[in-house]
Amino acid sequence: MLKVPEHQVAGHIAKDGKLGPLVDDRGRFYKPLQGDARGENEAKFYESFSSNKNVPDHIRGYFPVYHGVQLVEASDGSGKLPHMVLEDVVSSYVKPSVMDVKIGSRTWYPDVSEEYFNKCIKKDRATTTVSLGFRVSGLKIFDCQESGFWRPDKRVVLAYKADGARTALRKFVSSNSLADDSVPDCAYASEVYGGSNGILMQLLEVKAWFETQTLYHFNSCSVLMVYENESGGDEERRPQVKLVDFAHVLDGNGVIDHNFFGGLCSFIKFIQDILESSDNRCENGH
Repeated sequence: MLKVPEHQVAGHIAKDGKLGPLVDDRGRFYKPLQGDARGENEAKFYESFSSNKNVPDHIRGYFPVYHGVQLVEASDGSGKLPHMVLEDVVSSYVKPSVMDVKIGSRTWYPDVSEEYFNKCIKKDRATTTVSLGFRVSGLKIFDCQESGFWRPDKRVVLAYKADGARTALRKFVSSNSLADDSVPDCAYASEVYGGSNGILMQLLEVKAWFETQTLYHFNSCSVLMVYENESGGDEERRPQVKLVDFAHVLDGNGVIDHNFFGGLCSFIKFIQDILESSDNRCENGH
């Protein structure tokens, strides 16, 4: 049985008769091929990436596993449509906190239509894309005090400036109530962002690849971060980073992807700052 994903935080969402992704109970995510060239481009990227011998094995783990294209009943009731079958990144989590961050200081790229360029540049300037090199696209955090999920409205998220993005990244790893304006306590920062298997180490591993990789240019691509809120302990948090959304990937043609690399460096700096401020607070006994 296919159902609407419970923990999707960005992109096209299947509700009110709209076309969007579906999941099954075997840990697979069905993403409909978008009607224009985007869906086909993304499927082509996955085909290329899956078989590219130049991609190191440890880097493959940062991309959802690809299981090909399959015809399945669409979420909007329009019959069977082609869907990319991918790994459902959050399927093994009980109460996942999830955040989608679009990386790069621009989401447009050469040879796009004027209409697409104008749409991108307007959004890039209105959000933190231009100023920070990334923007928060969506988030859903398990609020331990309220025993439920907290999810800010999409318009609120897109309106974040630098301080809003920083607060969201702090709230993402906090245990105190999220709905009010209390200062995030960053209680889980060391478990989720820090440590040898934490989000920072994973991002640094991805960054090391982007320092030299010239195979692809990842335009308008996101970093998805997820961890478990069901219970405490480093092992149970299982912080995970995945790269997602590849409808606008181009051939790198032997050139480093400066747009993605620069945005990723900026994002990493934000995570490092939160970890450092959390450490200082602990050391000072606050």
